[in-house]
Amino acid sequence: MQIKEIAVGDIITYENNPRKNDKAVPPVMESIRQFGFKVPIILDKDGVIVAGHTRYKAALQLGMDKVPCIIADDLTDEQIRAFRLADNKCGEFAAWDVDKLRDELQALADELDMTDFGFDLTEEILDINEFFSPVDKPKDEESPHTVTCPFCGAEFTP
Repeated sequence: MQIKEIAVGDIITYENNPRKNDKAVPPVMESIRQFGFKVPIILDKDGVIVAGHTRYKAALQLGMDKVPCIIADDLTDEQIRAFRLADNKCGEFAAWDVDKLRDELQALADELDMTDFGFDLTEEILDINEFFSPVDKPKDEESPHTVTCPFCGAEFTP
C-alpha cells in the first residue's frame, strides 16, 4: 500500500455517497490546519473517492493543490461499494469513555481550543444518559408512572 500525492482536481466524488457531511467539514478543516493532512483519502482505480469525502471537501475549501491518497486497486467493485458503507458505519459503534474524555479535554484546555474540532464541552463531558435508568414504556394495561429528575427535581411522565 502506497500513499500518493494526488491533485485535488483529479479526484472524483462518488455521486451516490449517502453521507451528509457538510457540518463535519469545518472541524476537519481545522484539524488539517493544526495537524496537517494525516489521514489519506482512499480512491478506487479510477480516482473516485471510496473513503474521505469530508477530507476532500475540507481540502477544497482550504485551497490545497494535492492531498495524500491511497489507491484501493486490490478491491473488486463490490468490495469498494461495501467498504464505502462499512468505513462510515463502523465509527458509529464507538462510544466515549466519559471519564477519560474529560481527563483528556482538561489536559488540553490550556493548549488547544477543542471546540474547534466540534467538541461541545458541556455536552461531551456530561453524558446525561449515565444518570437515568432505562425506562420501559408502560404497557397499555399499566398506568403511566412519574419519573423525578435527579438534578432539578422536576417530575414528568415518560
